[in-house]
Order: sequence, then C-alpha cells, then structure tokens
Amino acid sequence: MENNRNFFITIALSVLILTLWQVFYMNPRIEAQRETARVEASRQAEQKPAGEGGAQAPATQPQQPGAVPSLPGAAGSAAASHEQAIEATRRLQIDTPSVAGSINLTGARLDDLRLKHYTETVDKNSPEIVLLNPSALKDGYFAEIGFSGTPEAGKLPGPDTVWSVEGNDKLTPTTPVTLTYTNDKGLVFKRTISIDQNYMFTVDDTVTNNGGQPVSLANYGRVTRFDKPDDRSTYVLHEGLIGVTGSEGLQEIKYSSIEKDKQVTPGKSTDGWLGITDKYWAVTLVPSAKQPFQPRFGFFDDGRSRYQSDYLTDQFTVAPGQSATQQTLVFAGAKEVATINAYEKDRHIRQFDLLIDWGWFYFITKPMFWLIDTLYKFFGNFGLAILATTVIVKALFFPLANKSYKSMANMKKVQPKMMEIREKYADDKMKQQQAMMELYKTEKINPIAGCWPVALQIPVFFALYKVLYITIEMRHAPFFGWIHDLAAPDPTSLFNLFGLLPFTAPAFLHIGVLPIIMGITMFLQMRMNPTPPDPTQAAIFTWMPVIFTFMMAGFPAGLVLYWAWNNTLSILQQGVIMKRQGAKIELWDNLAGMFKKKPSPAE
Repeated sequence: MENNRNFFITIALSVLILTLWQVFYMNPRIEAQRETARVEASRQAEQKPAGEGGAQAPATQPQQPGAVPSLPGAAGSAAASHEQAIEATRRLQIDTPSVAGSINLTGARLDDLRLKHYTETVDKNSPEIVLLNPSALKDGYFAEIGFSGTPEAGKLPGPDTVWSVEGNDKLTPTTPVTLTYTNDKGLVFKRTISIDQNYMFTVDDTVTNNGGQPVSLANYGRVTRFDKPDDRSTYVLHEGLIGVTGSEGLQEIKYSSIEKDKQVTPGKSTDGWLGITDKYWAVTLVPSAKQPFQPRFGFFDDGRSRYQSDYLTDQFTVAPGQSATQQTLVFAGAKEVATINAYEKDRHIRQFDLLIDWGWFYFITKPMFWLIDTLYKFFGNFGLAILATTVIVKALFFPLANKSYKSMANMKKVQPKMMEIREKYADDKMKQQQAMMELYKTEKINPIAGCWPVALQIPVFFALYKVLYITIEMRHAPFFGWIHDLAAPDPTSLFNLFGLLPFTAPAFLHIGVLPIIMGITMFLQMRMNPTPPDPTQAAIFTWMPVIFTFMMAGFPAGLVLYWAWNNTLSILQQGVIMKRQGAKIELWDNLAGMFKKKPSPAE
C-alpha cells in the first residue's frame, strides 16, 4: 500500500501543482492584463486621435547622429479602418505564397502584412491573420529602416520621407522592388527590397555621395507596436520585446517590465537580432554586420504609448563620388520551426532558434517536437503522431516501469505480512516502521520503485504541454471527429449533452469527451490495485479520477489524448507484468465491489 500511495500521490501533486498554478496564478494575471489593455484602449479612444507620438525636428534641421529619429506627429484624425489607412498613403504591393500586403512609401515602412497560411479560427471562412498594421490605427505595428547623420548630410531618409518607385511596383519572390530618394546635399539613396518564399525581407541600402564633401551616416532600424495582444499568456511563454545581441545573449523583456523600466540598453553588438514576438508570430530585424550597432528596447509614452525594439549603427563615412551599402534583414511572419532553423543556418543569424520559446526543458522539448513532427510526416496527422510518440516514450521507460511493476507485484504478495505487522505494532509506530523496513529488505522490495516511472515522465508531460502550446505547427491541427484543434481544449461538453442541448455550458463545467475518456482510463488503472484500508486514502482513491477529469478538461486536447493513451498502455503493461509475477489483478474485484451492498456498522 505504501508503494501504491506514493505512486498516486506523485501523480496527483505533479499535475495539481501545474493546474493550481495555471488556474489561481496565471489566469488571474492574464485577466488583469486584459482588463488593463481594455482600459487603456478606452482611454485612448476618448482622447483626441493623435499621430504616432513624439515631435520630430523641423525638416530644415536634419536628425543628429547618436539617436534613432522620433516618430513624426500626424495631422488630422487617425484612420477609422484598415482600408482607410491604406488608401491614405502611396504604396506598392506585396504578394508571395506566404504573405500579402503593401509597403508604405512614406518611410518605406513595412506596415501592412497578412499571413496567407494562417486564419484566426479553424472556420474555413475565417479571415487571415493580420500581422502588421499602419501606425494610424489603434493596433499599429510596423518595421522601419532609415538613417541618421550630421547636419552636413542634409535631410536623411526617416519616418516622413516619401520614396519614389523605380521600375517594378510589386514585390514578389522573383521581382524585387527599388526605391530611391535624393536629398538636398546630393546624397542619393537607393533601396532594393526583396523577399523569399516565406517571411524574410532583405533590404539593401546603397548611399551615393554626389556632393562635394564627405558625409557621416548611421543606419537605424526599429520594430514599433502601439498595442499589446489581449490574449497573451506571458506566464506560460514569453511575449514581448526580444533579441539576441552582444555578450548578453538572449534578452526577453515583457511588456509590463518595459513599461516600468522605460528603456533597456544592452551593450554594443556586432551581430544578432531584435524585435517583438507573440505566441505564434514575430517581427525582427537583423542589422548589417558591417558596423557595430547599439540595440535598445523601450517604452515611450510621449503623446501615444508604444513599444519599440530598435538599433543604431556606428557612423560610417561616404566620400565624394563614392558609395556605401548596408544590408538589413527583416523577418515578419509565423514562427515555423523548420523555417526559423533554416534562417539561422542559411543566413547565419546567431541563435535565431531562440525566437521560439522552448523553455527551461528545451533539451526535452526540442527532441519531443522533432519526434512528433517526424511522425506527423509519416502519418499525416498530429494526433496519430502523439499516439505513436506515447508508445515510443513508454518503450524507452519500459525497463524501469517493468522493474517498478514487478516491485508492486511483490508488494501485493507480502500484503498479508504487512497487515500482520501493522496489527502487531499498532501502538508503536517506530517498531512498525522498523519491521516494515526489515520485511522490504528480506523480500528485496523497493517501496518507492513505483514512483520512479511517474517521476521521470513528469518532464515528458511538461515538454509535450510546451510543444502543444508554443509551436505553430500544432495550432489548428485536427485529429479525427470533433477534435479540430489539438492545441485547444476539447470543444464538447457533457453538461449540454455534447451539443444536443441548445446552450453553452459554463467554463468550469466544460467537460469534453476526451477528458471523460482520460478519467475512465485513470479510474481503471487505479482500480487494478487493492483499495486502501485507510478511509482517507480510499476516498482519494475513489475521487481522484473525477478531480483529474475536471482539471484536465481545460488543457489542450492533444495533451489529454496523450494522457488517456498513456493510461491505457499502462493498464495493459501492468496487467501483463502482474500476471507473469503471479500477483492478483484487483480490477474485476474492485469493479464488482462497487456494486455490492456495503455492510452497516451494526453488521
């Protein structure tokens, strides 16, 4: 009984801690953050619509070196809709197999981008994910590259510069576009923008000095966002400002942290990347490796609140009659694992794979994803891949589980001796414990052996939870029947008869088919062992499957599927081993005993 008790307590505590943390810590924080965001949005809506905040120096005063230019104020009211904002400026179109949108010729901004392969919901008519929006909108979000320099350089390309299109006016993977701008000091800026089949933009800026004296310039880039997602889960994974630069390596700065600190300025860097990340999407900049650059993460509330990751390179000099070229990469898209890894390798972007938050157990999480993804390519279904992964994990732990179940079977054999010891030393717990230890030693039984398979599989459980939660490959991945999204909870509910009754059950009563199956398999697994004689333990023994059914109902369907299938395999495995060891399987007696009339105390 000690072994069984330890076994079940280990399971209960591990999942209970995770669930309590999610329900009582994470969810209230998320709701509070959502409410804050709603209040902030209402406050901004009540104020007079502003531009992008921050005053810029007059056009006759060029930006000074050593600073990223401020965002210019905008005259008039903010746009009421995305369409109005798009129509208000001159643009050139973007059309690739993965993205669609446009580039704003004012500032040469990437501020209009949709992701063709991803929709907001599993509904086939659901709109595509909109990643970037013009700054005139409440949820403005854009990437911009420009220049800063000395007064001798004249007015440099910045937020309010209107570029001209040279030649082709539609950006595709096979047709780059070229923008030009000539300033008052004879500097000619030629910007060539190209894009691959996925989400990487390449921006080549060539500066030609047609003036009579050398000029010093610095290149800047920024990713700016005016809102933060309401549905972010910042206590499960990182969403916010992010980068890998300098000796600091990975820097993850949450929205709440940067609102408090205002600015975070790491040391200078010669390589790396920085930007803003969501759960499934990100926008990042990879500065040129020609000059060291100063990265910065900031929150600005000068007129209009905004979050910004930016950089400013060291100055470089362009002599009269000479040219200089800077190349900047802009990633704007979905955080697909294979795509991110390919960019890291092919584009030599340092630790770009950290854009995906694999967590502390990355050494388990990444192999777990690789295994599931490999099996998916074979089966063509992520649900089947999870089932196959469960079998493989069970096989890996088989020697330990086999030893554990043998120990449990041996403990069943000596159960009568254990009961004798308890009765003999009922009033002397110390002697009872000593006699128990001597019995374990004589019979060569390890009383905690049953805990090890569960304890070692807890990291696997967390790793699978992380994979289901963070990887976009699992988003909207269907199984069979009613499961259309393995990364979301089971959509059915017992309390409206799985959709037959015309009402939506409250969240805490949302118990789907998969959680019920999981609860049944857990119930059967526990009933394979004798019912504990202690009334408290017996009550836990009886109610634990019910409690776990309610707790697991809010978890991703893929995780519940894994747990139910793992229980089923454990039942089969335990039954075979116990039969070989000659130990009695208590399942049928326990099930029959549930329907027998219990004797009254008088009897």
